[in-house]
Amino acid sequence: MPNGIWKIDKRYKGERIQESTGTCDREEAEQYLIHRLEQLRQEKVYGVRPVIQWQEAATRYLIEFQNQPSIWLTAIYLEQLDSYIGDLPLARIDDRSLAPYIKDKLQGGASNRTVNIALERVIRILNLCARKWRDDNSKPWLDTVPMIAKLDEKRASRKPYPLSWEEQSLLFAELPDHLRRMALYKVNTGCREQEVCKLRWEWEIAVPELGTSVFLIPAEFGGRREQSGVKNRDERLVVLNDVARRVIDGQRGLHPSLVFPYGNPDQFGPTAVHRMNDSAWRKARVRSAAKWEEIHKTPAHPGFASIRIHDLKHTFGRRLRAAGVTEEDRKALLGHKNGSITSHYSAAELDQLIDAANKVSATDSRAPALTILKRRQG
Repeated sequence: MPNGIWKIDKRYKGERIQESTGTCDREEAEQYLIHRLEQLRQEKVYGVRPVIQWQEAATRYLIEFQNQPSIWLTAIYLEQLDSYIGDLPLARIDDRSLAPYIKDKLQGGASNRTVNIALERVIRILNLCARKWRDDNSKPWLDTVPMIAKLDEKRASRKPYPLSWEEQSLLFAELPDHLRRMALYKVNTGCREQEVCKLRWEWEIAVPELGTSVFLIPAEFGGRREQSGVKNRDERLVVLNDVARRVIDGQRGLHPSLVFPYGNPDQFGPTAVHRMNDSAWRKARVRSAAKWEEIHKTPAHPGFASIRIHDLKHTFGRRLRAAGVTEEDRKALLGHKNGSITSHYSAAELDQLIDAANKVSATDSRAPALTILKRRQG
């Protein structure tokens, strides 16, 4: 009885039944067992459609769509769901059966968006069961797909938090050296986390007319997984301002292919950083928030105390806007889709983008300030 829920483990006419009853009430569980035995009898005698469990449908989905770029992520969510609904019949997958999973994930700190991603996988599989997959008698695995409610993401989503220059200084001072260099590069280029972690020298392109270089990340770049691809499925132009250029120059010679390697070259050789959001990052933000409180005698802003890796990209974007950089140039610098072909910039256009990026490369009071607007308390 895991989690107090009764499970069936019984043999019926040579066939073993192993599934959850979905209830903690013994009498209700016994009634469900009687119901299942009758279903099995009708299957054998009258050829009634067999009851298919969620686990079978989830397994078929992973096999049938194994070449999907995000199938590895789907597998993670389906593995998490398995202990909650894995042995339930498809017809019993609904809001009620999913409620324990949702509750545990939210209590564990998952966001509404994270939970909804899992629920979207459930809905997708149930749709296939009802509309595509058939049993030996050409009947659909599921008659109807239930209305599964998703969580409200707008109210629960955390707002982006752009760093002030002082907050950046406090945070970066607490980071280990390799992570500080990556963060400094990220906050000056607006790159996504994996575009920094897996940056390669072969993507660097010299621009001799300007005495500098840029990076052109290929559209097929896979991030953590080879097939996951860049966000917009386009090449990503990365323009380097003066600070980012100094970071890149400091990385030369550390590794033949990786710009930001990690590890001791005297042992197994440096490897790529899997992610920036690691324990070192989380410990650094705790220390930097404490340092802020020590200096200012007031708690740090909640956004700073829980600063995320992606907030460095938001910081770059907000600083560009504060410096008066045009929306078109901001999109180009941030790698947003704007209809232009990033690999076809002229030297003059690149010079303009570099100049725009340099407007936020300062680290003193002359840089454009960001003001956090607070709603007046009634």
